[in-house]
Amino acid sequence: MKVRRTGAVAALGIVGIALMGCGVQPTGVIGAGEPASGLTRGVRLYFASDSGLRGVSRPDTEIKNLGAVVKMLAAGPGPAELRDGLTSLLQQLGGYTVTGTGTQVTVQLDGPYPESGRDQGTGQLVCTLARAQSVLDPEVRTDDVEVTLRPSDGAALGPYRCAEFLNG
Repeated sequence: MKVRRTGAVAALGIVGIALMGCGVQPTGVIGAGEPASGLTRGVRLYFASDSGLRGVSRPDTEIKNLGAVVKMLAAGPGPAELRDGLTSLLQQLGGYTVTGTGTQVTVQLDGPYPESGRDQGTGQLVCTLARAQSVLDPEVRTDDVEVTLRPSDGAALGPYRCAEFLNG
């Protein structure tokens, strides 16, 4: 009985010495820079691919209004994005005015809208504008934004939400 107790005490002593001597010293708070910004940083353009719409971040691009984002989208994907199989199905819009207030975005078109409203080109426009509105108004979530298209020669299309165009 005495041998077991002595062995157990010795084992605990060795473990205690090993834990104290591991060399790790306590430290204070260490600064690690800016907090993670996630999806709230920068604009995101949506382009078509074989597997559906894909968002492409433009984190260093500052936007001032929704019209500028439509121009960026109309310019199409860059060379690297084209190599990745992305393309733009958004038809030429002609003249347009884009306004956004809270969760509502309206695209007023000077002419007809060439698409059905349920196509990937429309999805590119809706998802890009929804994302941009949430960047311009941080109180708004992208998922809550509704985009309405108003061609000059027909009935309004929408309102649409980005989720209607995303696979999954």
